[in-house]
Amino acid sequence: MTPIPDLHTHSTASDGTLAPAGLIARAAQQGVEMLALTDHDTLSGLDEAAEAAHLHGLAFVPGVEISVTWGGRTVHIVGLDVDPSCRRLRDGLAGQLAHRTERAAEIARRLERAGWPGALEGAQALAAGDLVGRTHFARFLVSRGAAKDVRGVFKHYLVSGKPGHVAGEWATLEDAVGWIRAAGGQAVIAHPARYGFTRAKMRRFIDAFTACGGRGIEVVSGSHSRDDYYTFARWSREHGLLASAGSDYHGPESPWIELGRLPPLPEGCRPIWDQPGFGRAGQGVSSQSGLLYQHAG
Repeated sequence: MTPIPDLHTHSTASDGTLAPAGLIARAAQQGVEMLALTDHDTLSGLDEAAEAAHLHGLAFVPGVEISVTWGGRTVHIVGLDVDPSCRRLRDGLAGQLAHRTERAAEIARRLERAGWPGALEGAQALAAGDLVGRTHFARFLVSRGAAKDVRGVFKHYLVSGKPGHVAGEWATLEDAVGWIRAAGGQAVIAHPARYGFTRAKMRRFIDAFTACGGRGIEVVSGSHSRDDYYTFARWSREHGLLASAGSDYHGPESPWIELGRLPPLPEGCRPIWDQPGFGRAGQGVSSQSGLLYQHAG
């Protein structure tokens, strides 16, 4: 099987468990030839990942995954090939981080009322960066015996209707796509099967997404079944969307999702990575360190 890019991964800059350099090293070991780091609402891991990608001869695509509130639900939009020096994108993500900080404090207060004190400090200790998310709280509660794994904690404490749930108030779809476009990137709907939308609601979502400049959709995802691949391949063809593929890898603790194991896109899809100029941002200069990193393609 010819390796295909993995354009959706996470590091310790958000809720992954491998540092950006460790993620790149694992990707290279697994035979990945092009990888995008798409941490939640932050660009802070891109410098380290870019340097590691240069050392490993791996094509690097700077990215981000932005949380969005649309239709009363939280959805995620991946930005690929973004310029991390873009002020509009950085300012938008700063607002997202501020909301995450407030949300984390409220989650901790609710968990304390539910009998789990010290959750904020515990979650912060597990977060390598400034971003503290629900997964960090889940890992803390697993360490305290609240459930046997992260999925169990989410099920009993962190989803809607449970003691530690706090609804997010995220960016609008128009803002998120606008930030990505301002940074020269391509906006992609992340793991669409996860949202459980009816066909009519998915059509409205895609229509709204394309109306504000969205370009792609994850057809192959670590969250998708084989049937989902073909379902969203049809959506991509019918709506003229570019097809993307990403594992949504968070770390070796979830062995059912691994780097370098993505199946090929179904026939008839237009891969986003085959578009002219894709990967150009990976040839640029890091916004934080001035590091020049090369696109290995």
